[in-house]
Amino acid sequence: MFKKRREKHEVYLFRHGTTDFNQDGRFTGWLDAKLIEKGKQNARNIAKQLKDKRIDVAIHTRLSRSKDTLTEILKCHPECQIILEDDRMIERNYGILAGEKHGDFIDRIGKQEIDLRTHGDAIVSLSKTNLKKVEKFLGEKEYDAIHRGYNVASEGGESFADVEKRVRNFIKDLKKFIQKNNVNVAISAHGNSIRLFRKIMEQAHRKSVVRWAISHDKVYHYVI
Repeated sequence: MFKKRREKHEVYLFRHGTTDFNQDGRFTGWLDAKLIEKGKQNARNIAKQLKDKRIDVAIHTRLSRSKDTLTEILKCHPECQIILEDDRMIERNYGILAGEKHGDFIDRIGKQEIDLRTHGDAIVSLSKTNLKKVEKFLGEKEYDAIHRGYNVASEGGESFADVEKRVRNFIKDLKKFIQKNNVNVAISAHGNSIRLFRKIMEQAHRKSVVRWAISHDKVYHYVI
């Protein structure tokens, strides 16, 4: 794409701004949640960080939160004439859990777990107060397994391992594209696709990866 060959190429990866689903604590996945005012400010914060960087190509997913965040960033980058869509960097699919509040999930699963264990003397003999505590504990354990378990997927959804496969494929093609076209790339992505992108690029262990907090206000920078 550019005649003069660069010695290095930059990749700027960032998460979409805060959405209404993020604010409500819901499993979002592939549902098309919208940016709230805080999310628009997140996008402006990212734009400031990238204002003086050169961006030749930009990539978003099909979801509006990814597109709308990128739109804010590109206001400062008239040099970026190529915008691509690639759903390999879309959010993790939560299947039947999409749209459900995290707290409601914990309460529901906790009650189900209690129902399955009511024949155990330790459960039956608990006071109502302690029973509620056990319900919450069991619900939170299941939530943690779904939310942060590497190989655990909800019904109809994806595990982190599933997301890693498509992100790894994306990175392979991205590197070829960058080298062939001699470009810097900005990617407006989602929390869990970024998590796995970082795992691959930074050669991190999955135990660390599942506990990372992926900020709405941070740019992850890589050189290719």
